Amino acid sequence: MINVVLSLMIIASFLGAVALHEWSHALVASWLGDTTPQADGRQTLSLRSHIDPVGLILCIVLAFRGVFAGPMGLGWGKPVKVDPWKMRVGPNAGVLLVTLAGPVFSFLLGLFVALIVHFIGPILIQNIITSFFAQLLIVFASVNICLALFNLVPLYPLDGYQVLYTLLPSKQAVQFSRWAVPYGPFIILIYFFLLPFLASLSGLGDFPLFLLGRYIWQASISLISLVYSAGSPESGFVILKIYLCSYLLRCPG
Repeated sequence: MINVVLSLMIIASFLGAVALHEWSHALVASWLGDTTPQADGRQTLSLRSHIDPVGLILCIVLAFRGVFAGPMGLGWGKPVKVDPWKMRVGPNAGVLLVTLAGPVFSFLLGLFVALIVHFIGPILIQNIITSFFAQLLIVFASVNICLALFNLVPLYPLDGYQVLYTLLPSKQAVQFSRWAVPYGPFIILIYFFLLPFLASLSGLGDFPLFLLGRYIWQASISLISLVYSAGSPESGFVILKIYLCSYLLRCPG
């Protein structure tokens, strides 16, 4: 079963989240003295500047998965290029700070939106029309948290790749980049889409190795539930129901 409304919410939330994510990289680089992202037109919220076609395709495919397969907003934006030698705090520290800015910003934004739901969610879910807005807020919070966690995976073009590359000794970093850069996007597509799809066809859909994407999504829902009402088990069920319901139905209170 595919919830088209939910899928469109996920894609719209991803577009907004990835623009903010990449913008935060460029903003921190500017704060640290590197104007390269600004000169490249990346210090903007324009989607055209930040969207990566392959990352967007992955998001669309995963968003239109069946409800019980876990529709989610995993994907990536176009990496922000920086000049490490212009960083006031030094090249390695500067690159690390710029790289971590994206996941940290997305994570905090997701928690902040969840906090908003904590205060106004119980009011919104009492009405069929406003419950749609409550669902959209929860989806946007979840997509931001998913984007933050997903970007910690150490594969290009995700932020985790740049973190690992910066921390590795020079020789190992060069060797790592030789295979990670050209093959990283394909490895991500295979691991997060193709293998889970083949596993579900073969009856191995619950094998933990193929469920990292679902774990990321479940972690986002759990964190939103904690913020929503201080970790009440009932709140987790409510958040999950609101996330998955259609705006044509009344979400449970």
